[in-house]
Amino acid sequence: MADMLYEIFSTPLLVRALVVGILVSLCAALLGVTLVLKRYSMIGDGLSHVGFGALAVATVMNAAPMAVAMPVVILAAVALLRLSGSGRIKGDSAIALISTSALAIGVMAVSLSDGMNVDINSYLFGSIVAVSGSDVTVSVILAAVVLAVFIFFYTKIFAITFDESFAKATGTNAGMYNMLIALLTAVTIVIGMRLMGSMLISSLIIFPALCAMRVFRSFLSVTVCSAVISVVTFICGMLISYAFGAPCGASIVCVNIVVFAAFYTVGAVLRRSR
Repeated sequence: MADMLYEIFSTPLLVRALVVGILVSLCAALLGVTLVLKRYSMIGDGLSHVGFGALAVATVMNAAPMAVAMPVVILAAVALLRLSGSGRIKGDSAIALISTSALAIGVMAVSLSDGMNVDINSYLFGSIVAVSGSDVTVSVILAAVVLAVFIFFYTKIFAITFDESFAKATGTNAGMYNMLIALLTAVTIVIGMRLMGSMLISSLIIFPALCAMRVFRSFLSVTVCSAVISVVTFICGMLISYAFGAPCGASIVCVNIVVFAAFYTVGAVLRRSR
């Protein structure tokens, strides 16, 4: 174990992946609690599919992937909220409509590119080697913004999470804060997709929050526990990925499954003892 840790911290590529992964895990865990409680958790899955389509098109056009994916995913987040809020298309239908369309466009763009060697698996399931030095710089800046905004607006986010109607009655612009949560989620997904993959990035949003909710009850304790779980499971998953040569995203999700089973069991025992 000590030798493996030394190899990881002495390899710039792995250090970059570790830094980006920890930041993404923190952002995803903080936002995940609100998204799960508001039943918006599938928005992460939908936006990740949009991100795949944008990344694929950017690669075909020889453009900077993150520069293309970021505005596209943000626009998709805005569109999802507006479609859901209009009442013409239900939330789950809006997510399915946008995500499947973007996924199909991405696959078509790659398949029709003449002789271009695009590693679809790295986009779909993530890759440690996909994280470049420029990705780290952009990810650190964006993750810092996401964390700062979440902490600054924590009380407002708490209010609209538990009682949106009461928050509106007290003068809170719930629509604006819902949009803010969607935008922060979009940014988090984009900076994490290269590492986790578009198919698995939403697991960082869902699993830690669900684990924490099995044991804790207050919003603050669930949020803190979710953040800790997210970072620990990411590090464990990355170590497993490095040791066995397994895909990084899949390794992290498997660790999350084990942790969820453990927290579910502990939660069931605690509920019976009460």
